[in-house]
Amino acid sequence: MTAATRFLRREPALLALLASAGAFAAFHHAWLADLSNPLWAGALFLWLFALIIWGAQGMVHHAEHLATLTGEPYGTLILTLAVTGIEVLTIAVVLSTGADNPTLARDTMLSVVMIVLNGLVGLALLLGGLRHREQEYNLRGVNAFLAVILALAVFILIMPSHTQSTAGPTFNLPQEEFLIVMCLGLYGVFLAVQTRRHRGYFIPVGVQALDTEGGAQGGSVWVEVALLFAYLVPIVLLIEHLGHIINHGIEVLGAPPALGGLIVAVMVLFPEGLAAVRAALANQLQRAINVLMGSVLATLALTAPAVVVIGLVRGHPMVLGVEGALQPLLMLTLLVSILTFASGVTNILQGAVHLMLFLGYLMLLFWN
Repeated sequence: MTAATRFLRREPALLALLASAGAFAAFHHAWLADLSNPLWAGALFLWLFALIIWGAQGMVHHAEHLATLTGEPYGTLILTLAVTGIEVLTIAVVLSTGADNPTLARDTMLSVVMIVLNGLVGLALLLGGLRHREQEYNLRGVNAFLAVILALAVFILIMPSHTQSTAGPTFNLPQEEFLIVMCLGLYGVFLAVQTRRHRGYFIPVGVQALDTEGGAQGGSVWVEVALLFAYLVPIVLLIEHLGHIINHGIEVLGAPPALGGLIVAVMVLFPEGLAAVRAALANQLQRAINVLMGSVLATLALTAPAVVVIGLVRGHPMVLGVEGALQPLLMLTLLVSILTFASGVTNILQGAVHLMLFLGYLMLLFWN
């Protein structure tokens, strides 16, 4: 068996991604020209959606290998940045296709917050509590996550609905410039705390932070990084085609525009959420929290500046402020998260509360 054959057998998702990207590059004009047949449009959507999730799982797999090579908290940071990169690129691509959807970025960021802080955190705490009764985590690390998440979530998703400088839930140019500086500045300080000054906050209680510099074997780190990008390129190409189908489906079905944001969030979060739930079941709650909280933080800190820049380039301000009943639900989610992670231990009750809030979000998405 040749080395190439062994590689392809180890990376079936990458092979499927490359083959599908090639097929769409050759035939996308014919395949996407007429989506009036719901069976054809549905089949294309399911094909691309499942394939992108499979490819994202492949990326997560190699990110987890990097986590093993580099140690914590670098491992979960790499995983978070890889998934957030897919999210930002997905939003940028979908915004560039089909009808103008100025709320897509806001809806995606809100969906990420709700899916992670309510759905995935709730599922992880519930399943972990059922198996292990109580689970411990490093309180100082969670407090660091929540402090930055709360500041960014309120400023990005709530504040624009209450400013008077613009007609809608948007920021004017000076406010957008401050938003970019605030997001990147806070995230930079957080990364310095997480990776340098206070690494011990983000490892399990009782475990000493280890210096893992130089611990990688040979070129393994670079091989894993190369494979991450090998997965990322065809995923982005396929996301562009999926964007056409999503926009068409929302328009034809008369579905709420926020459904597009939910689809994008589910697609990019599925592999990461699966990894977090597996960690909670293995009684590694600290790793699960690092993954989940890191995902929300990176989404707010990196996606918001990216979409503001996209809006400036396109000449259309991006709607950021959450309106209607979803705004108090977001505030309730942030408050409950503070209460959940206030003691250093969790059980099934907190998980049940978060899951019910997530179901409430799904209900309000369609019947606001």
